[in-house]
Amino acid sequence: MASNQSTTPPPTLQRGKACLRCRKRKMRCDGSKPACQQCIRAKQHDACQYDDGKGKTRTQLLREHIERLEQRIRELEDPEYTSPSVTLHDPHRHGRSESSSSSITSSPASTGFSLSVSSFPPSANNSPQSSWIQGIPSPSPTPFTDIYHEEPQPTVELAQTLVDIFSSHCRQSLLGLHMGRLRESFTRPVMEQHHPVLTNAIFLWACYISRPGPLSTHESHYLSRALDSLSDALQYQSRLLDVIQASCLLSLYFLSNGRALEGSYHANAAASLAIQCGLHGAMTNRSSSFETTASISPFKLDPPKDAIEQGERILTFWQVFVLDRCWSVVLHKPVTIPHGSDGYASIIMPWPQDMEEYTAGQIDDLHSFHTVRSFFERQVTNVRGGFSPLALRVKASALFERAHNLASTWDQRRPTSSIHVPLSYQHEALAMSSAFTDDFQTLEHTIARFIPTLIPVHQLDATVPDEKHAYIATHTLAHAAMIHLYYPFGAEDPLSYEKCLRAARCLVSIIKHIADTDYDFLDPIIGPCWTCAVDTLIRELNVIESSWPLVSSSDVRSEIGTVLYAMNNLSARFPLLGYSVAKVQKRLSGL
Repeated sequence: MASNQSTTPPPTLQRGKACLRCRKRKMRCDGSKPACQQCIRAKQHDACQYDDGKGKTRTQLLREHIERLEQRIRELEDPEYTSPSVTLHDPHRHGRSESSSSSITSSPASTGFSLSVSSFPPSANNSPQSSWIQGIPSPSPTPFTDIYHEEPQPTVELAQTLVDIFSSHCRQSLLGLHMGRLRESFTRPVMEQHHPVLTNAIFLWACYISRPGPLSTHESHYLSRALDSLSDALQYQSRLLDVIQASCLLSLYFLSNGRALEGSYHANAAASLAIQCGLHGAMTNRSSSFETTASISPFKLDPPKDAIEQGERILTFWQVFVLDRCWSVVLHKPVTIPHGSDGYASIIMPWPQDMEEYTAGQIDDLHSFHTVRSFFERQVTNVRGGFSPLALRVKASALFERAHNLASTWDQRRPTSSIHVPLSYQHEALAMSSAFTDDFQTLEHTIARFIPTLIPVHQLDATVPDEKHAYIATHTLAHAAMIHLYYPFGAEDPLSYEKCLRAARCLVSIIKHIADTDYDFLDPIIGPCWTCAVDTLIRELNVIESSWPLVSSSDVRSEIGTVLYAMNNLSARFPLLGYSVAKVQKRLSGL
């Protein structure tokens, strides 16, 4: 009996009760506290943390941390301000979640900030003539000096505080920087710091994600400073990476706020510069085979100093790629980074990894690996990697754009039945149709093969919050790609209609796993994807309510309500979505 009892396996731990470290590594956890056996064996006692609902969640802790940082900023701003350190408060109250407003038009008088005595200088002092380094702009810029530009800068403590606020949303903007190095850089001489175009763009995002808190009143200040710094930064080839990263942040800021023209401009600029400096093949050091005397020397980045800098370049390229691919669909414009599979335009770059791996010096090998092309053509390589949350996000973005682009070209290729096609052109039209069918089926199979590689939707709640938000975006883009691929054919083809509707309902299922506290950390591109889903569901509602005999439409209306609820929640963070919500509600009012 004793031997039987000793061999009895431990009871299965209830889902969601494992420690965060075991969840991330997908290891079996025994749930022991204060540290489980897995963490004890790995000598990671301090890293064993639980998020089982009995204490504060990681998101709640992040909110409290942001509130403390904002409080510290107020103290730094106004020396006469006294922190209410002895004021009693409800530990379960979280200011940002209590308000759904994303407007920055609230009265500054109600914020406690006073720009006249603030360490933030008025934006009116910004001048195009003031540069990062004192000197006269010329075709050959003056070498860096230790003289900073005339405008007063945030103190080191204030700059690091703003970076701390931003870092909790770093994945939301896809910025590939080592946050520890970024914080430490503010203590170095000016020449060793990032250019103000990048730091001001980061400070802008710190204010933006703090809406509707008092820090958001400084958005216009940092936006103005980032834009003014842009022309200065372009004088220095060594700061080209800062310009690309800042352009991505500015583009996403404008796009998520519904300022499409400005967002498109900065996205195009980032993508063009990334290709021009060879960032898409930075690990191969490619150059043109022939340059004439009239050719302008290509922009070349200095060799990276270590694995972290190399990793930042890899992450920066994929940040540009995702921005270019996803928002070209929303903006209905061609991509800036070409689809080239050979020559200079080909993408030869390893899939992105987590920053922790670059910090440890672990960079996936690259042997002339055409990353994106191999993904679509299902090439088998010996190159490892490609399954990090960010790599999966990149693949989903590529599928999303390819599906939209392929479906939009069908009407251009299909001959109109009312027009007589000469016999000499019929063979060409038939060949084009056959090629389209092959491309269509290949893409469909690629999407269908990609989705099962992701963590199942019903397991999202058991993942670490950062990974959960990344997987929500990846799942959403993959199913939205299926909608874009089949939607144009749904009116005539029942099978296409059904596949499109199934993908829309998958998006509804994903939404049901999003908690109210998750919306602050979601990627803005999710909003346009939900719009595709609601368009599909409204089409189904029209079919049901116009059919005979009558069929109940309550289920479809409930699904539409679920998507609208999510769109309303997300529009509080990203005003871009507010326009789509208004359009959908207007359509529904006519049904």
